[in-house]
Amino acid sequence: MANFSKSNAPQFSVDVYQNEYLPEGGREVNAVVTVTATGGGTRGAAAAAPHGYEPGRGPSAAVVIMVDCSGSMDHPPAKMRNARDATAAAVDTLRDGVHFAVVGGTHVATEVYPGGGRLAVAGTTTRAQAKQALHRLSAGGGTAIGTWLRLADRLLSPADVAIRHGILLTDGRNEHESPEDLRATLDTCAGRFTCDARGVGTDWDVKEVTAVASALLGTADIVADPAGLAADFTRMMETAMGKEVADVALRVWTPAGASIRFLKQVAPAVEDLTGRRTEAGPRAGDYPTGAWGDESRDYHLCVEVPAAGVGREMLAARVSLVVPQPAGTSGSGSTGDGVRNPGAQGLVRAVWTDDVAASTSINPQVAHYTGQAELAQAIRQGLERRKAGDIDGATAKLGRAVQLAGASGNADTAKLLAKVVDVVDAAAGTVRLKAKVAEADEMTLETRSTKTVRVKK
Repeated sequence: MANFSKSNAPQFSVDVYQNEYLPEGGREVNAVVTVTATGGGTRGAAAAAPHGYEPGRGPSAAVVIMVDCSGSMDHPPAKMRNARDATAAAVDTLRDGVHFAVVGGTHVATEVYPGGGRLAVAGTTTRAQAKQALHRLSAGGGTAIGTWLRLADRLLSPADVAIRHGILLTDGRNEHESPEDLRATLDTCAGRFTCDARGVGTDWDVKEVTAVASALLGTADIVADPAGLAADFTRMMETAMGKEVADVALRVWTPAGASIRFLKQVAPAVEDLTGRRTEAGPRAGDYPTGAWGDESRDYHLCVEVPAAGVGREMLAARVSLVVPQPAGTSGSGSTGDGVRNPGAQGLVRAVWTDDVAASTSINPQVAHYTGQAELAQAIRQGLERRKAGDIDGATAKLGRAVQLAGASGNADTAKLLAKVVDVVDAAAGTVRLKAKVAEADEMTLETRSTKTVRVKK
């Protein structure tokens, strides 16, 4: 384990869990890397960012709340009322001094508050004005989520703040914009701000909402009952207000001849970061992780190394953290490429042995998260086959999901699965598909399928 606790840098620590032993000629090295950030240190990092910390309040931040105002939000009328109440609750949760705006989304995006292409600064007066402006929100029009995100980006980009974040609510499908346009927007916005996405009711597309959250390194969830929106928005905003350092990346270095097979976040949810690598010098690449507060996350790293004989050993990878280096600053940890290394790193090793017991042992952390990743995939494939009418295929995949959820102690996912299948034997993965499944239950299982449980270390 390595950590860094100077007062002017985030306090991160890195732990590596692996079985470093390979058989003669073995090439695949697997490790679970746990990254932990503790609040005292991350507050120091924000102080080094532009504007950094607002005295006594936390890091400078800007938030744009995007509210679906399409025609379907009026069916039933309580849905729009609940959305207004939820947005008001989120505004009340804003910390004093945070920059913010509210956007109404249909087939176009409209500034609801404060308007004029600018952000307001949270305080008693602006919160009251924003909540008054919410009364003007009304349902009518189509849905083009990309236009909402592009307006949020235009509002957030000029803000000289440490944290930029969006909250997006939709109740329908993205019918007034092509999938290609939405994807292009997500590609443009990625790395510029983070965004949590929520679907309310059951008429929205799970893949669209989760794609927004995935691309923008946020969370996705369903609020099946609109009455639950206010509590959910409050929780989301509280979490956003707890973020203390933005644009943190995992930097992975590998020696000559070695390559990264994959890097996945595996807790608190499965998110494949492999394709998001940006080169960072000789044999090193950066993988974005978004904004951090006081929290811990796990990553599964798989490295392919050159084959070697018994008795050889090598450093297979070095994992460190980098955070943005404010322009015109230098000092301890500066890497010279616009980022700073707060000092935490973990080493992944490879040792070749003829001890069969050592080389065939699977590290418990690696085994646990391999199972969690398979669980998410089994749920996704099982639901897809169920929708396609492939009863046997759906039963097999969802049965495997029940088996994996039980074995890993993922009780929340096991409960969601039990609403879609009748469990005959959880340990054996024997299930029967339910004849009738509430749409909300199926969508909840699909939306939350990537949520994992931490392994007991």
